[in-house]
Amino acid sequence: MPTQPDQRRQLSEFLRSRRERLTPDEVGLPQTGRRRTPGLRREELALLAGISATWYTYLEQGREIRASEQVLNALAAALRLDRHERDHLLQLAGHAPAAEAEEREPLTAEVGAVPLLLQPKPAYIIGGNYDVLSHQPGCRRVVPEAHHRGGPAG
Repeated sequence: MPTQPDQRRQLSEFLRSRRERLTPDEVGLPQTGRRRTPGLRREELALLAGISATWYTYLEQGREIRASEQVLNALAAALRLDRHERDHLLQLAGHAPAAEAEEREPLTAEVGAVPLLLQPKPAYIIGGNYDVLSHQPGCRRVVPEAHHRGGPAG
């Protein structure tokens, strides 16, 4: 079992690696000139997650702080993590991942079919924990990981 410093270092490396794989274009941010490192800047990710840049920086630096599940879920959504990556993030931060039964929100067939009604525009339905619960094929160009989380509408 990893020690606290090891776990903070692993959390730091995980956050940095996921931040570096996203581009501003992928998350709808404008290009702001030359970048010294790949991916999003810390400040950009913090903005997308709705947390302070300082707080995010502390997390990524491996400082001895404890982030709430709400903050971690906001980061997971901003980083576009799939369910397994989000669970890993929660574990690294010292939280237990949500139970599978609690994770999947109920969705009636009528509500699940709504994205099909909006074709050809990309459309999807997300749950309270930002999982894609239903989507239609046009959505894959906008949210490529949608097919990993929830099934297509219909």
